[in-house]
Amino acid sequence: MTEYSFVQCKTALSLSKLPGLKYTLNPYVGCEHGCLYCYSPAVMRNAEMAEKWGKLVRAKDNIVDVLKEEVKKKRRGTVGVSTISDPYQPLEKQLELTLRCIGLLSANGFDVSIHTKSDLVLRDSFLINPPGFDVGVTITTADEYLAGKLEPKASKPDARASVLENFSTKKVETWIFFGPIIPEITDSEENIIKVVRMADRSKSRIIYDKLNLREGVLERMKPMLELEKPGLTKRMPDLARAKSRWWRRTVSKIESACKTFNVKCEPAFPEMNFA
Repeated sequence: MTEYSFVQCKTALSLSKLPGLKYTLNPYVGCEHGCLYCYSPAVMRNAEMAEKWGKLVRAKDNIVDVLKEEVKKKRRGTVGVSTISDPYQPLEKQLELTLRCIGLLSANGFDVSIHTKSDLVLRDSFLINPPGFDVGVTITTADEYLAGKLEPKASKPDARASVLENFSTKKVETWIFFGPIIPEITDSEENIIKVVRMADRSKSRIIYDKLNLREGVLERMKPMLELEKPGLTKRMPDLARAKSRWWRRTVSKIESACKTFNVKCEPAFPEMNFA
């Protein structure tokens, strides 16, 4: 069972180092989706959160009040919602912190870039309209079985694809975060083409990235990896290292598929693009 609690935040909008974002806003600490590959626990440097990843969620119950004051003072810019934990994880259905925050941001002239793995974002479609909003979903694999192993409580891949199609019909800019791409698990040409075709149908661009083996990631993934491909855990650090031969080949396959379907794509970190 997931353990829920409430915390107080001192700020709602934090300066971002991510491309295209001036601020980040994270209504929740921890994420119930429990994705095996997520490296947020390493970034957060919280031992308890890392140990209980996917089973411990803290909601910032005063974030709306804090944001009300900050939008009066801070310079306008694009806000990433969210960058460390999913803004539409299951608890959001009850608390509506994300809903209220994006409403405040939009009403006060801030652009909002939403990133999620949940079709709960469709609940807020009455509010998410162009201009000023873009919506991205992570799709690691089009395979429902694999997605269930890697992202146990996230929406199914087809549901996420439907999110993109829904917002695209409203002329909201949409994008797929295709990643992390996991060697010998989600890097097949078949999977790549399926994800690219999802982007094609929804007129979305693709941002792609490889597996990042931050502290704790390989340990969480090991049981699943050994079940799917015995011995892969031992080889994974070499395969997933920066500038590996595997990544060169994978980038080439992605770029080729995107060219075939006339889908715009770009690496999350341009220095890793060897195509």
